[in-house]
Amino acid sequence: MTCKILGCGAYLPQHVVSNAELSLSIDTNDEWIRSRTGILQRHIAGDGECTSHLAFKASQNAIKDAGIEASSIDLIIICTTTPDNSFPSTASKLQGYLGLNNIPSFDLQAVCSGFIYGLHVADSLIKTGRYKTILIVGAEKMSSLLDWQDRTTCILFGDGAGAVILQHSDDNSGIIDSNIYSDGRYYDILYTDGGVSTNGKSGVIKMEGRAVFKHAVEKMSESSEEILRNNNFTIHDVDYLIPHQANIRIIDAVVERLKINPNKVVKTVAEHANCSAASIPLALSSLKSYDTFKKGDILLLTAIGAGITWGSVLIKW
Repeated sequence: MTCKILGCGAYLPQHVVSNAELSLSIDTNDEWIRSRTGILQRHIAGDGECTSHLAFKASQNAIKDAGIEASSIDLIIICTTTPDNSFPSTASKLQGYLGLNNIPSFDLQAVCSGFIYGLHVADSLIKTGRYKTILIVGAEKMSSLLDWQDRTTCILFGDGAGAVILQHSDDNSGIIDSNIYSDGRYYDILYTDGGVSTNGKSGVIKMEGRAVFKHAVEKMSESSEEILRNNNFTIHDVDYLIPHQANIRIIDAVVERLKINPNKVVKTVAEHANCSAASIPLALSSLKSYDTFKKGDILLLTAIGAGITWGSVLIKW
């Protein structure tokens, strides 16, 4: 048995904030942001627009793309670091929006690696035979965690959601393998300065940029090389690389280290910025619109997040 991505869906808030607009309120400019991050703009959720709302719209699009009835879903996983509430889970709110009763739902927190973790978990659960159709959503309202006067962090992030329907399959397509890791020694290179049990606040993002860059390139490259090696693939067998969309310099450094053709790399960071756990499913939805994308293509997904957490997924479409 394999687990196949049956459908993809994406949603980005309507409000777009350009680099030029940011430069009106902080000491930065378009050229500075572009040259250091590759980001041109980011989508920002509107007033009253929560993570669950983004997740719902992406989920509706994924369900439509998969050509299934929502009632066939038997598990919901939302990968997010920006839940609507401390409790209950955002997944339970999404479940209510979808009108699904008496199935399990839960949030998964691995920050920017969340969607990779979600695929790993869902793939494992389907292979037990307990579940057949799982909705996995990466949804983030990162704008809620930003200090809009800190130009080192506020320029990097955006809001959005991407969703997939994962279903058991008897053919040879689907998830070939996945790996996930974490290392708590680097807990404090990327974090928020708040939390329910510390100060009762959500806090804002704090980051050691150089350390994050070093680990991002190293860990994403190593986990990608490992998953290819363990499954008797080479980088030349990969049709598309979908890396976490954190920063163009990180993406380019990973591409150089893996020695993959740059034309095979999916890049959405310019338009989306870093949407954390939503970045990879948003990029996957973008890939589906490519004229060159076809059944049988080999996809390599890789990400790193705070914690630090990281991992990769190898898929035959």
